[in-house]
Amino acid sequence: MFEILTSADAWVALLTLTFLEIVLGIDNIVFISIAANKLPPKDQRKATNFGLLLAMVQRIILLFAVTFLIGLKIPFYYINTSWISIGISGQALILFFGGIFLLYKSTSEIHEKVEMPEHDEEVLKSKNITSLTKAIVQIVIIDFIFSIDSILTAVGMTNGIGEKPMDALVLMVIAVVISIIIMMVFANSIRIFINNHPSMQILALSFLILIGFMLIVEAAHLSHARIFNQEIGAIPKGYLYFAIAFSLLVEFLNMKMRKKIETGDVPDEDT
Repeated sequence: MFEILTSADAWVALLTLTFLEIVLGIDNIVFISIAANKLPPKDQRKATNFGLLLAMVQRIILLFAVTFLIGLKIPFYYINTSWISIGISGQALILFFGGIFLLYKSTSEIHEKVEMPEHDEEVLKSKNITSLTKAIVQIVIIDFIFSIDSILTAVGMTNGIGEKPMDALVLMVIAVVISIIIMMVFANSIRIFINNHPSMQILALSFLILIGFMLIVEAAHLSHARIFNQEIGAIPKGYLYFAIAFSLLVEFLNMKMRKKIETGDVPDEDT
């Protein structure tokens, strides 16, 4: 089952996916903290940890469900016209609508974070959470909402890696488990880092636009779609990894430069 971990591509996918899961999970941590903070101090830590554990189980179950649906590769409907030819399967539909969802979710999230950064937090703060059970239920609901884009991101990052469907599932489950454990242990530190560098979260959401577009192209490719007699090819995962790595490198250089400017370490051009 774990032979996939001997592949360099698998390790690149795993590290990249784990990073994205953590950064994209920051909102989840914030909302979980808001829900937990409504409880007495003795129950807050318990609600957060138990809620995240349930969230991890919930995500793994959803990953199995999505992996099963993606396994439906046999076309059940064909479209053949003078300009388009395509065989529609369950796999293609999941990838296509998943890509559309990621495009919508990422652009709307970017807009909301730029224009209305406190909107969702104010909505959650208005909810009446008076018991540990209510807090945990609220945390699980919150995580389910955030799980959708997280799982689709995992599918986009790992689809096609490995020789067997279980290979991609193993990578996705490992990434989810590692990211949840890191969030449980370093939730406060991660939240402070992202609050100090909000561009990191915008960057991660921008990656979702790339992944969403890739899922749509992947759906067309796996359906053997031909448009005006031109077959749609697959986008190599290496392009995606390079784009993410290059963007992160530029962002880290920007962060380092901003820190030097703030501390006055940038030399004067006239000297």
